[in-house]
Amino acid sequence: MVTSNIHKAQEVAAFFGQSIRLDNVTLEIPELRSDDIEEIAREKARYAYNHLHRPLIVDDTSFSIDALHGFPGPYAAYVLKTIGNQGILMLMEGTMNRNAHFTTAIAFADEKGIFVFTGMIEGNVISEPRGEEGFGYDPVFEVGGKTLAEIPLEEKSAISHRARALTLFHDWFINRKDTETDTNR
Repeated sequence: MVTSNIHKAQEVAAFFGQSIRLDNVTLEIPELRSDDIEEIAREKARYAYNHLHRPLIVDDTSFSIDALHGFPGPYAAYVLKTIGNQGILMLMEGTMNRNAHFTTAIAFADEKGIFVFTGMIEGNVISEPRGEEGFGYDPVFEVGGKTLAEIPLEEKSAISHRARALTLFHDWFINRKDTETDTNR
């Protein structure tokens, strides 16, 4: 897995357990500016594969709020760093439609091409942060009556957008045939 986030690499390695061996590689990857999370992940994988010349996965995540027309979308990390959860909550003041979703795209690259797998989790943005667990938008994103910050990590890892994308990738990878050449998955 190509990421500078050691916690993400550990989470993904734990998700796979013994079924897929995963090493963490740090590589500074320029990020494409796009509203399409799959395109961003695909280009990150292409760049990393062209530099490392070995099978790898990368990921990218977007956080989209319906009332804000999908904002912050794939710019979620930048928005979190600049205005944070309090800024998001200020933008949402007085808004009745609190629907939002996270989407993660996992891109796998090898000599046969690039394969992209996406997972999504829907919920809503609450008006006050809750919970002690998690990071990022977890304290303000609610699923089934609890914020992601209120859900134990093991349970969150089983239902998250990343887990859904990783499950699709895992099942495909384990059952992959050597003749697979579809690069648009």
